[in-house]
Amino acid sequence: MDKVINQLNDIVVYICQILATIVIMIGIFKALVIYFKDILFTKKSYAALKESRLEIGHSFSLGLAFLIGASILKTIIAPTWTDIGQLAAIIAIRTALNFFLLRDIETLFKKSKTN
Repeated sequence: MDKVINQLNDIVVYICQILATIVIMIGIFKALVIYFKDILFTKKSYAALKESRLEIGHSFSLGLAFLIGASILKTIIAPTWTDIGQLAAIIAIRTALNFFLLRDIETLFKKSKTN
């Protein structure tokens, strides 16, 4: 039974990592499309940059959430103190990144609404 749970956990971790990669790749692609569309057709480089940064920021935030989930799932089964310490460090770093990313997104979004 433990073997099945370990294998299932490994599969879910792998899926979370793949989903994070896909979300981030799609966000990068969408941000590039937005940027080039705005640059080529409206000639507003500042607006294009803001809009593409918002798009990529949302994707990075969601990707980081998937990666945090995968990190937690990795250490669920029989963690050592070293594993728990590494998980705490990884979650702290990713949470801080996500916090500052979301704060920047909110600032950009507020600025884009006032302009």
